[in-house]
Amino acid sequence: MGVGTPGVGPDDPGFPVAAAAGADGVPALDAVVTTCRACPRLVAWREEVGRARRRAYLDWTYWARPVPGFGPHDAALAIVGLAPAAHGGNRTGRMFTGDPSGDVLYAALHAVGLASGPTAVDRSDGLELHGVRITSPVHCAPPDNRPTTAERDTCRPWLAQEFRLLRPALRAVVVLGGFGWQALLPVLRDAGWQLPRPRPAFGHAAQVLLHDAGGGPDLQLFGSYHPSQRNISTRTVTPAMLRDVLRSAAGAAGLTTRD
Repeated sequence: MGVGTPGVGPDDPGFPVAAAAGADGVPALDAVVTTCRACPRLVAWREEVGRARRRAYLDWTYWARPVPGFGPHDAALAIVGLAPAAHGGNRTGRMFTGDPSGDVLYAALHAVGLASGPTAVDRSDGLELHGVRITSPVHCAPPDNRPTTAERDTCRPWLAQEFRLLRPALRAVVVLGGFGWQALLPVLRDAGWQLPRPRPAFGHAAQVLLHDAGGGPDLQLFGSYHPSQRNISTRTVTPAMLRDVLRSAAGAAGLTTRD
């Protein structure tokens, strides 16, 4: 099943299930996720933001579509956020690109040797990630940065298929924030990793070892507070705290970092 499945168009609530299952590789998944219109509230918001634009970006043509994951298709480390920002990923078409949270994240990735540069401006800026892929549970910008649980669940098949496709090489995951943590746990379980009981609680620098039910490599799960503008300004999380988590996760994934 895929995009052309009779009776299952991009506006259908069942589109993510059908289309994600038909994606046989990460590039195909990235392409088809950008066509999704399954959540009417998110579609209306992302497109209205793209029409109205912010004063600083009046000369931009906003992406105003679902934002696919970013990074290599055989990444050993995944980073999971929340959703694209209205004037960040929704404008630029790339995860964490063009907003304050992304400024902190990419600077931290570059500082530890996991990104080719410290800034992310747009999809054509030449930035590359080294062994890392960034994605989110919700691929459209939500009003007030708050997707509903129904929107999260409708979008889940994209994340689930992405993790199935990344599974052979994936060794560690960093989750930025409690929303992403709760959204990801059932995805990991369904992909074949065993969750401890009780379910692990989110927290900054939380670390959980997940065993592969099929006897394959384990997965190391790490938590970090989201580098949102508010969290950074209140020092709930600092760039140094984020770098420390990224270094630990990169080590668990077998990636080389720098001090």
